[in-house]
Amino acid sequence: MNYSAEELLKRVNDALEALPYDRQPQSLYAPIQYVLALGGKRIRPVLMLLSYNLFREEPADIMMQALALETYHNFTLLHDDLMDQADLRRGHQTVHKRWNDNTAILSGDNMLVLAFQYMQRCDPKHLPQVMGLFTETALEIDEGQQYDIDFETRNDVTEEEYIEMIRLKTSVLLACALKMGAIMGDAPAADADLLYRFGEHIGLAFQLQDDLLDVYGDPAVFGKAIGGDILSNKKTYMLINAMNRANDAQRAELNSWITATSFDRQEKIAAVTRLYDAIGIRQLCEQKIRHYFETAQQLLDQVSVSAGRKAELMRYTAKMMNRQY
Repeated sequence: MNYSAEELLKRVNDALEALPYDRQPQSLYAPIQYVLALGGKRIRPVLMLLSYNLFREEPADIMMQALALETYHNFTLLHDDLMDQADLRRGHQTVHKRWNDNTAILSGDNMLVLAFQYMQRCDPKHLPQVMGLFTETALEIDEGQQYDIDFETRNDVTEEEYIEMIRLKTSVLLACALKMGAIMGDAPAADADLLYRFGEHIGLAFQLQDDLLDVYGDPAVFGKAIGGDILSNKKTYMLINAMNRANDAQRAELNSWITATSFDRQEKIAAVTRLYDAIGIRQLCEQKIRHYFETAQQLLDQVSVSAGRKAELMRYTAKMMNRQY
């Protein structure tokens, strides 16, 4: 049976709600329950289950591993919020604000351990490959996060370095979800590798679209105020290419906004956006997004199952990318 992404999402949410937290102290586990109850798109577990469903009939058989990825992903968000000193996540107080920094650290660490505990419950014949992939992915995500931190104090970040950073920070977990689903579905190794590469390219397109929407998105659709990357001088694909392609006058104006310590927020957003428009950055970014998405489609086409079985995965990833303006 082919399941829809919506059916799988409901199953994931039901399974998350049913997770037992019967260990003590409750003060350690309450923040974990809180974080996982805040909602979210559950993209990673849904991708894993869709991938498994390409080769096997009952995605519920790997639900614990899907929950492992969702728990791990939310652990990274919890610690990201602490590092960024963010007040809100999905419209609710972050853990370090609702409790305190120490609770956020310890409960986050516990989520990481729980994720590995859930993951190791897979079929023993798949355990070495699944755990090896999970461990490698976790290391890569930390490496991506550190690159992102390092880039904050650098003014010479290249486009290639940025793409590698977002591949590590964002793409590899989507790729991991898809490859794990294939592995546990006993897919041919070539198909599992194709699905990994498919996930990498979808992840790159997804993150670049996030960069684009931060400048050109409708806040009501995007879900948050636009211009945050501009205000923080974040080294995005947009800013890196604007600096590289600007003429002398445009580069001088960009630099004046980047180095300004006192400014009107909306004035800075408007001025930098005008420069992006003049330099053609929106079109450049949209072209790169299309490149990664079309490459992903070509990789999925090569997976050796029928087009009909792949249709839901393609529909779901296309819907992921349709977070329009």
